[in-house]
Amino acid sequence: MVRNGEVTLADIKRILRAYWWILPITTVALGCLAMVAIKVLPKKFTSSTMVLVEPPVVPKEVVPQVVTDDLYHHLASIQEQILSTSGLQPIIEKYNLYTEKRGKEHMEESVARLRKAVEVELIQPIQGSTSRQPPGFHISVTYSDALTAQEICSELTSMFTKRHAETGLIRGAEETKFLNSQLDEAKAKLDEQDAKLAAFQREHMGSLPDQEQANLNILAGLNTQLESANQALNRAQQDRAFNETMLGQQDAGWKATQTGQLNPETQDQQLSALQDQLTALLSKYTSQHPDVVKVQSQIEELKRKMAEDPGPKKSANSAQANLHEPVQLQQLRGKVKQDELNIADLTKSQAKLQGDIRALQGRIESSPMVEQQFKELTRNYQTTLDSYNSLLKNRDSTAMGVDLIKDQEGETFDVLDAPSLPVTPSFPNKLVFLGGGFGGGLALGVGILGLLAYSDKSLHSERDVETVLKLPVLALIPSLEISSIQANHAVARRSLHRSLEN
Repeated sequence: MVRNGEVTLADIKRILRAYWWILPITTVALGCLAMVAIKVLPKKFTSSTMVLVEPPVVPKEVVPQVVTDDLYHHLASIQEQILSTSGLQPIIEKYNLYTEKRGKEHMEESVARLRKAVEVELIQPIQGSTSRQPPGFHISVTYSDALTAQEICSELTSMFTKRHAETGLIRGAEETKFLNSQLDEAKAKLDEQDAKLAAFQREHMGSLPDQEQANLNILAGLNTQLESANQALNRAQQDRAFNETMLGQQDAGWKATQTGQLNPETQDQQLSALQDQLTALLSKYTSQHPDVVKVQSQIEELKRKMAEDPGPKKSANSAQANLHEPVQLQQLRGKVKQDELNIADLTKSQAKLQGDIRALQGRIESSPMVEQQFKELTRNYQTTLDSYNSLLKNRDSTAMGVDLIKDQEGETFDVLDAPSLPVTPSFPNKLVFLGGGFGGGLALGVGILGLLAYSDKSLHSERDVETVLKLPVLALIPSLEISSIQANHAVARRSLHRSLEN
């Protein structure tokens, strides 16, 4: 009797002594069923191959890869594309698969059946490896015919390698097309910014930030020139005033001589004026200067005339000679005219210098505002230029990545082992089925024995009696197990005889 769900060793021994024959019966029976299943069930063969993911010949740091997805995601994407209806239906039609069922079921069901027969398993990286990407993957195909399974596995492997290369080329073409369109837009923006910057530089030529120091230097030079022009103008005005004074005095003296009114006082005044002119000239020039020499000769000539003192009356010849203006007077008039021309030129030059100075001062005063606008234009231009250069670099990198794929120097799928031709079926597996049959039979027998042990309510020990009756045991009856068995056999024989007699 099993108490509280606990099976004791004595219970096990008792059950085994009574029902030991159950274990071999169930074990042999299920083992035989497994052998029958191996013979009866349709055979399936599995062809497999291993594909390695070869890294690119050129490092990724030198030429970025076109396909930058995680390898797990990339393989999953390729697997979904290949195992789709559009990918598997051509294989079903090419190898004429599931012919016995294709007339009774839809193509989608055949595709689903083939999809279940295909298995793609990633190879996990070695523990401790720095790379977390799988080094490769296995492809296995299970089908009822070994040769067909091998051909399907080879076809799928080829599809994986081709789809990987096509994916890189398609992505490269799409990325190149997108980058070209973006590059055209960036080029248009760059040309626009360049035109704005050039127009701004032409409009504010001389007021740009890099020309400020040059403007200050030019302004200093113009101020120096203006100061020199002012000094030259003052000297020209002084010379004109002096020459006009000399011209007036000599003209008055010549006219007085013509009318006979020249007297010693006039000669003294003329001499004094000549001496004043000589003093003024000596303050500016040396004694060898032509003007100084000329005035000195005039002074000597005047002194000689004063010493001769010809008198108020003149002869007819002298009167005829004085009808013409003296050369000295004409020279003075020429000097005055030249002084006026010099003053006009100097005044014009002074006005021009003053205008240039005002223009430069206006440029210098507007430099901060121009500098701010120029910085903004330059910043926009530089930003556009950086964007254009970045797009150009990415397009060139993409083009090189596509070239690597075309030359098969990028990341490739390398078939390490050709798809195998299976000799023994993968289903049903003899070892698995036989082991499962015998093991299942043994487990079934143990289960039946356990069920018998739990369903046994008879009392076999003093403890069972105390547990059920909850009374102390006063005496024990000897075991009559053998006699009971003999009595049972006798009863069975008597029953058999009675049945035969009837």
